[in-house]
Amino acid sequence: MEKQRVITPEVQVFSKVEFDAPQKRVGILGGTFNPPHFGHLMIADQVQSQLGLDQVLFMPDNIPPHIDHKDAIDARQRLKMLHLCVDDNPKFGIEDYEIKRGGVSYSIDTMKALTQQHPESQYYFIIGGDMVEYLPKWREIDELVKLVQFVGVGRPGFHKHSQYPLLWVDVPETEISSTLIRQKVKDGCSIKYLVPDAVEQYINEENLYRD
Repeated sequence: MEKQRVITPEVQVFSKVEFDAPQKRVGILGGTFNPPHFGHLMIADQVQSQLGLDQVLFMPDNIPPHIDHKDAIDARQRLKMLHLCVDDNPKFGIEDYEIKRGGVSYSIDTMKALTQQHPESQYYFIIGGDMVEYLPKWREIDELVKLVQFVGVGRPGFHKHSQYPLLWVDVPETEISSTLIRQKVKDGCSIKYLVPDAVEQYINEENLYRD
């Protein structure tokens, strides 16, 4: 009698690792921060507390792609002033990806990179009312809105509406701006209570915005 052969089927074992940790909710507040001021800090604090974000990261741009291009001081000086503003608040941090990358800072390129580097994070991209009106002109905006949740904050003179999905956060409106502060410094006026004391001291020590 012919001996029967027993054929054992091949078994492939796949290991599956699931990420069960809750997603980290991170706000991104981008800008030139030339210089950073109390208006920036108030926006970050209000958005963080009202949306219950784990953290808000201040992200200084290297070369802004704005139509109304602003000449900014050296990125290292702007970064230093940001550290002076946020290092004492555990809910605040700094994302210096755009400065390290160099070149023109396009949000779509940045957020593609950050979402790949930090898949555990859900990003909330914070913009002022003036930037909401510019959204249709942003590079690859239709792709960007798939990567981040935009958060709009009110600015005097701008309406709260957009063709793109936005979360609106009520923030006390203020006329403080970096442009105003630079002009005050140039004119020899006080900027106390417009910026943190450490930033005012740094501006004076480095003789910034005098020209």
